[in-house]
Amino acid sequence: MIDDHALFRCGLHMVLAAGIPGLEVAEAASLEEAMHCAMASPALALLDVHLQGLNGIEGIALVKRKWPDVAVIMLSSQAESQTVALALERGAAAFVSKAATADTILAVIDQVRRGLPMPSAASPTLRAPGTGDPDTQRLTPRQCEVLDLMCQGLSNKVIGRRLNLSENTVRGHVQAILATLQVSSRSEAGFAARQRGLVA
Repeated sequence: MIDDHALFRCGLHMVLAAGIPGLEVAEAASLEEAMHCAMASPALALLDVHLQGLNGIEGIALVKRKWPDVAVIMLSSQAESQTVALALERGAAAFVSKAATADTILAVIDQVRRGLPMPSAASPTLRAPGTGDPDTQRLTPRQCEVLDLMCQGLSNKVIGRRLNLSENTVRGHVQAILATLQVSSRSEAGFAARQRGLVA
C-alpha cells in the first residue's frame, strides 16, 4: 500500500484486514520508500496517484520493474477520465476512487486477486463528452437485475438469494454498477438510476 496519507493508509489497512483474513500488508509513504520494501513478491500494489516525489502514474513502471507479477490498483481522490485512462494505459489493473465504499474497494481487489477481467466500467467511464452508448447498454442484463433489487433496498446477501448468486458475485456486480453510473454509494446509484430512467 503506497500512499502518503498515514490516516488513509491506517483506515484502508483496517478495511483490508477485516475483509481479507490472513492478508499480509506492507505500507510505504512514497515510491522511494516502497522500493526498499522487504516483501518479496506481493500479489497487489495499491498505489495512490498523488504522491510526494514521483507520482503514482509515473511509478507504475517502477513498481512493476521491482515486482514483475504484481497487479497495480490505482487509488485517487480525483478520478478524472484522463487520469484513469492514463493509469490503465500504463499497466494498472484497476482504478478506484478513494470516495468508494469499503465494499467497492474490496470487490475490486477480490476481482483482481482472482485474475478476473475487470468490467469495462471498473473505473469512471472513459468516453468523450456527448459520445458513447446509454447506460443500459453498458450494464449487462444481470447487472440490470442487481440494480433493480439494489434500488429496492435489498442487501447483497438477499440479492444473492433472489438471483441464486454468491454474495461475492453480487458484490462484484454492485461495484461495476457504481462505476458505470459514476457514483460511490448504493443510495447515489438508486438516485442516478431513477434520474436516468433505468429503474421505475
